[in-house]
Amino acid sequence: MKRNFLKTIAAAAVATATVGFSGLAMAADITGAGATFPFPIYAKWAEAYKKDTGTGLNYQSIGSSGGIRQIRAKTVAFGATDAPVKGEDLDKDGMVQFPAIIGGTVPVFNLEGFGKGELRVTGPVLAEMFMGKISKWNDPKLAALNPGKKLPDQTITIVHRADGSGTTFNWTDYLSTVSKEWADTVGKGAAVKWPAPTSVGGKGNEGVAANVSRVKGSLGYVEYAYAKRNNIPVMQLQNKNGKFVMPGDDTFAAAAAGADWFSVPGMGLSIVNQPGDNAYPVATASFILMYKEPTNKAESAEVLKFFDWAFKNGKQMALDLDYVPLPDKLTADIRSKVWSQINK
Repeated sequence: MKRNFLKTIAAAAVATATVGFSGLAMAADITGAGATFPFPIYAKWAEAYKKDTGTGLNYQSIGSSGGIRQIRAKTVAFGATDAPVKGEDLDKDGMVQFPAIIGGTVPVFNLEGFGKGELRVTGPVLAEMFMGKISKWNDPKLAALNPGKKLPDQTITIVHRADGSGTTFNWTDYLSTVSKEWADTVGKGAAVKWPAPTSVGGKGNEGVAANVSRVKGSLGYVEYAYAKRNNIPVMQLQNKNGKFVMPGDDTFAAAAAGADWFSVPGMGLSIVNQPGDNAYPVATASFILMYKEPTNKAESAEVLKFFDWAFKNGKQMALDLDYVPLPDKLTADIRSKVWSQINK
């Protein structure tokens, strides 16, 4: 069932950049746009919410930068971004921001003879691969991490996002944390200048997943649900405690366990490279942006009803897609401390 659903939304996402949910686009009562990272779970929630309430959702999966542009242009009721907006910018725009779901960004590859979890990599080595300093799969540094494996003398083709992306922000935030050279020469952001000479761009998580599936010898990064539904192998990644871990709802949850969301203005907390034996090192939240004084108060109120329903009823759906739902204490705090600022 899960596989069939993922195939359905994958086809929808590839077919159009403005992605509606399974026939909801024409009758949608709520409009949103932005991050492709949470698209699979927003689609699942929207499908169930439509059946439960009769209210539809039209969400454009166009990337975090696009979502920020759309909400600032007031063409949608909410924007979605994985690269949190800074507190001072939220204040300037008159917006609030809150996390909606937690997931992870994963290194995916296409190398003949190697499947899911059969290759190990550390953060610093991964940074060198994305910089182009490690340009072959049989590089001694990779070979040392994978003893007994016959790695081919094959060029590494880096696949990255071509659009402004919160997934890119999360990925480069991590690489900047584990590699001083990356931090000094490339840095972090929703869009960066990719240094590897073999770099190839793809639009959205969908585009990166498609290119990695197509290009032999490639290495890219996507939100985990896109790796699963496209059956793309994922590397084991060494975490801050020195343990090699695979992505999944348990390792994402371990990374988020100690997060103090209200310690940062706008709740824009980075949870990359968190301590813990089971913590996945590239975990992130996806955020929702809304106006304190919305142009359409009725639609804004419907957005809050949707996320209230999702927080209460969508936990298992999130876990089924390997996202981590927010804990009840946090969603209660979001209702009282964030949603209370929105004039309904």
